[in-house]
Parts: sequence; C-alpha cells; structure tokens
Amino acid sequence: MIPVNFDYESPSTLAEALKLLASREDAKVLAGGHSLLPAMKLRLAQPALLVDIGRIAGLSYIRESNDQILVGAMTTHADIASSKLLQRSSPLLSQAATQIGDTQVRNRGTIGGSLAQAHPGADYPAAVLALDAQIIAAGPSGERVIAATAFFVGMFTTALRPDEIITEVRVPKTENESVVYKKHHHPASGYAVVGVAVRLKVSGGKIESAALGLSGVSQNAYRATAVEKALRGKPVAAIREAAAHAAENIEALGDYYASAEYRKHLATVMTRRALEQAASGAAK
Repeated sequence: MIPVNFDYESPSTLAEALKLLASREDAKVLAGGHSLLPAMKLRLAQPALLVDIGRIAGLSYIRESNDQILVGAMTTHADIASSKLLQRSSPLLSQAATQIGDTQVRNRGTIGGSLAQAHPGADYPAAVLALDAQIIAAGPSGERVIAATAFFVGMFTTALRPDEIITEVRVPKTENESVVYKKHHHPASGYAVVGVAVRLKVSGGKIESAALGLSGVSQNAYRATAVEKALRGKPVAAIREAAAHAAENIEALGDYYASAEYRKHLATVMTRRALEQAASGAAK
C-alpha cells in the first residue's frame, strides 16, 4: 500500500527537531524507519509530519562514563553489535544487536528508533530491562531520565511524551556478571517470538542476583520478576524450577505462527536455556 500524504522535515539541530515535533499534534520522529515506514505503508500509522533526525550531529556514539556505557540514540545496530567497548564492558546490548533483522536492517536501524517504536518482538527492550538501563529523553522542558522498567507500557506504547525525542541510552558495566540474550525468531520477520535477556551473578555456587527481560511474549517487554525472586540466593540447580515462572500472570499474544499457549511454553524453555548458558559462563 501507499501511505497517506505527509509533510517531511529534516532539521540539523535537536532544538529545531523538538520545535517541529511540538508544532504538530500528529508529528512523528523518523530515525532508521524500519518500524514506522512499514506501518505507514499499511496505514496503521498516519502521521501528518515526519521529523527526520538523521542529520542531527552528535547523536551517534558509544562511550564510557564512570560505571556506565553511554549509547547515542542514533547509533546503528551494526555499530552496537561490533563495539569493542560494549563487547568488553556491557556485552548484552551487542548480543541483542547481532540478532536484529539482517545486515541491511542492522546498518540502518537505530537503538533510539527501536526503543521508541516499542514493537512487542523487538530485541533491545528485553536487554535494556535486564540491564536496568536509563533512557534519556529531550523535550521542551529539558532532559528527562526514564528507567527502562517504567518505559514500556503497552503495544507500541512507551512512557515517552509526544513532544520528546530519545537522545541516549545508559547501561551499566557488567564485567563481573554473566549475560546472555537468546531468541526464537520469527522466520519471516526476524522479530522475537520470544526473546530472553539474562543478567546473572553467581557466587559460591549460588545465584547472588538475577535480572531477566522478555520480549515477544506479551504486548510489551517485561521483567520476569517471579523468576528473579525464585532464583535469588538459590543454587544453580534451581534454574529449571524458576524458569517455569517466566510467563506467570502474563497475558500472552497469539497469532497464526504461535498461539498464546505456545508462547508461554516457549518463554519457559528459552528462559531455562538462557539461564543455563549464563550460569555456565559465570562458572568459568
């Protein structure tokens, strides 16, 4: 299909982009475009104005700051996947990025665009949840820090205000923890039918801490807090029993490829596998 008519602006500064975004109630930010443009072609999204932030300098970077890694919103999946700094200090984001789409998608799509779109099967949401990441948004009133655990509120819906633009994602260094991202991908779209991000710390054969983010299962990515609670302070052997809580109290999605029941089962299986892999890495 062909999208409805829309206006297009390509500002060169963040201030100009924010002004344009605030000027129209039905304006949308265009970053990589891999989620928004297909939705527009299907007329599921019909913005009257697209504000393309691709020309704004200074929004693509990966750098170290004390105990965090700062990632600019316009940093591509390919750059995140190949970043030596992330691979060394906070590899979960890189692991997720390597499994996004295909080469063309990874070279064009951006982390900020993916998070803002909040597709149920996107890969980054699970990772930023497990990492307790901070999402930085700029708006007319200045900068706002949004915890990843408060960011995803529904299908294609986030805590981002209509006049805000994501500028940065901050993730902690995890050198002393084991991290794993595992995904059962949809064979056509490449999105996660179930994606599981794990951050695990094991000490003396017991699980000292665990954080898990899941995507693809429900309308939005979520923290598997029931699994985390079942693991904390327990021996590694508790993983199988704890993984059974992966979709506890979750209203799962169902479609022609995977029913709600199958997604819940797959969430348990993928969670167990991801935890076992993380525990194996932590033991080395």
